[in-house]
Amino acid sequence: MIVRDTFNPASDPYQPGDKVQVYISKTDPDSEHHGKEGIITDVLQDTLGDETGRELDSYSYRIETDGKEIDVWFRHRDLVPVSQ
Repeated sequence: MIVRDTFNPASDPYQPGDKVQVYISKTDPDSEHHGKEGIITDVLQDTLGDETGRELDSYSYRIETDGKEIDVWFRHRDLVPVSQ
């Protein structure tokens, strides 16, 4: 598993099937998932982007890793793309 020193979320929303890596702070309640790689399985769009002025803030994702879906919705900023 490769953990990046810096992260750059994708400039467009992720789609089901995209390969990503979780990149969240050690202080995040879901930090146990930091560094895990997985595949986007589900996409949720809400209105947070309207409130923040950043369109990508509206996207949350579920990912599957090691054959299991993680029971956490990750915000767009919490995921970085993994090169295929």
